[in-house]
Amino acid sequence: MKNQISYSPEVRERAVRLVFEQQREHESQRSAIKSIASKIGCAAETLRTWVRRAETDPGIRGGMSTSDREKLKNWNGRIVN
Repeated sequence: MKNQISYSPEVRERAVRLVFEQQREHESQRSAIKSIASKIGCAAETLRTWVRRAETDPGIRGGMSTSDREKLKNWNGRIVN
């Protein structure tokens, strides 16, 4: 089983911000993610997940937001605000 590395919220936010800032300098967002992931020492798929969440939460990309996902996870047959 692989060891799971925890990254601080600050590291996650900085990495995502770098992707958004530098993706124009790369041929695609994917290549920006791969480049930045190697620099911060995380897997490209991990950073891609963070970027997708950062795009989904404010509605830039379609999908379920983090808050909606948490509400669904905590729902046990009752209405959760």
